Amino acid sequence: MDFQPLHYFFRGTGNPTAKTLLLLHGTGGNERDFLILAEDFGADLNILSLRGNVAENGMSRFFKRLGTGVFDERDLEFRTEEMIFFIKELAVKEGFDSTKIIVLGYSNGANIAGATLILHPDFFAGAILFRPMQPFRYIPNLKNKNNTPLFLSSGKNDPTVNTEETVEYIKILKNAHFRVSHYEMNTSHNLNQDDITLAVEWFKNNYKR
Repeated sequence: MDFQPLHYFFRGTGNPTAKTLLLLHGTGGNERDFLILAEDFGADLNILSLRGNVAENGMSRFFKRLGTGVFDERDLEFRTEEMIFFIKELAVKEGFDSTKIIVLGYSNGANIAGATLILHPDFFAGAILFRPMQPFRYIPNLKNKNNTPLFLSSGKNDPTVNTEETVEYIKILKNAHFRVSHYEMNTSHNLNQDDITLAVEWFKNNYKR
């Protein structure tokens, strides 16, 4: 496969057993977008942040799309495999445990994170997905072996994400034995402080015991 490396930021704790918070930006973002936000999750985490390899009108994305809300699913699958390959190689280089990654993605970043949950359901140790969409139109039988916790937040007034499709997406994830916590925010596609507060609380409840 003709995989390419991704631009990234990494800050390690020096603890080889530490968990890693993986940050994935939205359309037009970069690997520094969520570094300040990551501080809310605690100083005992490695921080890994990636920049998507796809450019759309000068804006960075993690995968191509055919139109607003219409994904190029072949490219999405390729870019998902590319990202996982890169993360596994980077884990060796930077010295972090690739089995202890909790991903935090917003919009486009949440969708490639979701594609990873579909294609490699046991790769992540957890996921925080802000404003996600179902990454693939058709999802085959899916099974998560670890009862992996997932946080999803959606905007009640989001013109980008179809509410009924979100309900179906959550149903698919729950049926695959992911442990899903879903929150509907009184907002649009943008993030607000309530998203962050709820995500941090969810994270502490699941990983700080």
